[in-house]
Amino acid sequence: MWFRNSLKSKLSVLLIAAIVFPLLATGIVSYRIATNLTEKIEKQSGMNTLQQISDKLDFIINDAENMSVFIIGQKNIQSYLGSDRSDISLYSQNVAFLMNLASSKTYISNITITSNRGFPALSNTTIIRSGLPEVMRANEGKYNPAVKWWTPLYENQTTDNGIKQVFTLVRPIRSTDKFQNYGELAISIDAREVQHMLENAAWNESGHLWLTNEENRVMVSQKGEGLNQLLGTKISNLGTLADSEGVENVKLDEESSTLLYYTIPSLGWKLVGVIPTHIYTAQNQYVLTITAWAIGISGLFAGLLVLYFITWVTRPLIKVARKLNKIDPDEPIRPFEVKTMDEIGMLLRSYNRLSDRIQRLKSQLQLNAAKKKEADIEALQAQINPHFLYNTLSSIHWIALMNKQKPIAEMVGALTDFLRFSLNDGREFCTVGQEVAHAQNYVRIMSKRFQDKFEASFFIDPAMQDQTMLKLLLQPLIENSIMHGIQKKKEKGSILVQGELRPGGMTFVVQDTGIGMEEAKLEEIKRELQIEKESVEDPDEAAKDSGEAEKSGYGLGSVHRRLMLHYGSETGLQIESEPGNGTRISFTIPLLEGSV
Repeated sequence: MWFRNSLKSKLSVLLIAAIVFPLLATGIVSYRIATNLTEKIEKQSGMNTLQQISDKLDFIINDAENMSVFIIGQKNIQSYLGSDRSDISLYSQNVAFLMNLASSKTYISNITITSNRGFPALSNTTIIRSGLPEVMRANEGKYNPAVKWWTPLYENQTTDNGIKQVFTLVRPIRSTDKFQNYGELAISIDAREVQHMLENAAWNESGHLWLTNEENRVMVSQKGEGLNQLLGTKISNLGTLADSEGVENVKLDEESSTLLYYTIPSLGWKLVGVIPTHIYTAQNQYVLTITAWAIGISGLFAGLLVLYFITWVTRPLIKVARKLNKIDPDEPIRPFEVKTMDEIGMLLRSYNRLSDRIQRLKSQLQLNAAKKKEADIEALQAQINPHFLYNTLSSIHWIALMNKQKPIAEMVGALTDFLRFSLNDGREFCTVGQEVAHAQNYVRIMSKRFQDKFEASFFIDPAMQDQTMLKLLLQPLIENSIMHGIQKKKEKGSILVQGELRPGGMTFVVQDTGIGMEEAKLEEIKRELQIEKESVEDPDEAAKDSGEAEKSGYGLGSVHRRLMLHYGSETGLQIESEPGNGTRISFTIPLLEGSV
């Protein structure tokens, strides 16, 4: 029913389906490409790491071989080995030479030179126990005394380093001029230093890294396990690793893994690294999560855009349907903006013509009611003869002067000016100077009535005197200060009236030192002024809320309402009060062009 009875629902479902399915297909393809690329990058990164380690090991191997050539060519070495008898002086010099040479290379465990003539062996350290002879006997078929040879891993015990795992370069020493075999040179590499190199290679922590010889026997391990064992005992389905480098899929500890290997050029040994497949899976899971989020967010935005588009298209029809379904005569009827010439546009134009006709009839009724009210007010004012009133007050004024009743004369004169300005031929606006004079006349009258009860001060910016403003704004505020602030205070109070000209507007402040208001009373008055504001913004509520502001007895509602009616809802009274310290009322009105 929801789908069948709603045009908006049908369009939404169809458009969302048209967007979501291609988006899902794109996401799946992107995920597959990303996972393949992730695996490729991981393998390439691993191979680069093996190449970097190989470069370092190649440097060590070449350095050891170059060092062996340098040692063999030393004159003192040749002299010691070629001598007919053992020379203690040459022995000491050569041992010191070997010690200095080995001390500069941290990866050199020991350097040993043996003589075929039975002379004491030359070494940079004292060897307590060496596994080299045993290794050479075990590999007699592979070792050729006439050429250099790198041994498998074995243990050496020296006085300087204790027990060390080493592998050694062994090569013959011949005479440099007679090519006679003098003895044998052995340079041992500390396997622990190579292990440090593997540990610092930034290989994956879950993986493994080994250095193997030509028999695939482990020489050095990143984690120190499986030394001298065949790599095949740890890795099932391991191939021959015949190429110089490559990648294979293997199982390590029954876990699917990827094996990468790289051959050290100068030695023929291989660096073998294993990365568990779950590393790729974890990264692929991350890629899947990112892809899912991307598709989800894209789908959400697409859905929102579709819903917005459908809502934008169907909104006029929905509004017309709702308004036609229930028309409230008390609500203002607003026309629809018509931007199309299709059937919807024709329907909206017809509705606008109907709405316009109804609005004109409503406005005519409101205008007739306003004219009737204005006529009633004019009839009431006509009952008062201002001239008769002014003449009578003038007569009282002169009689008081003739009888030397100056206070009475001043009070009557101020009342005359006060009434003349209040009536003012029905005009709504006056100058600031006239408004201030009217307020001062009121203060004179009230000061006679409440003698020694208060004093009033006026500070008005002279530049404001000729500016135009709505009349009868200050006098009600001063009356409020006298009647509800000063009169209820035992001590004499004061009233301060200020006017300040600001860019684009004028600010007036009426401040007294009366009894002030409690917080609850102040909030009540502010709430009543808010009701006045709402009644101005919504005229239909005016009759309902009329008189609400007067309930407080402060009589500020009419001033607040007149300010908003003539200057807009941004104006209005601002009230601040503190119990025992008085009340401050202010308002700001814009500058008006023209004069009264």
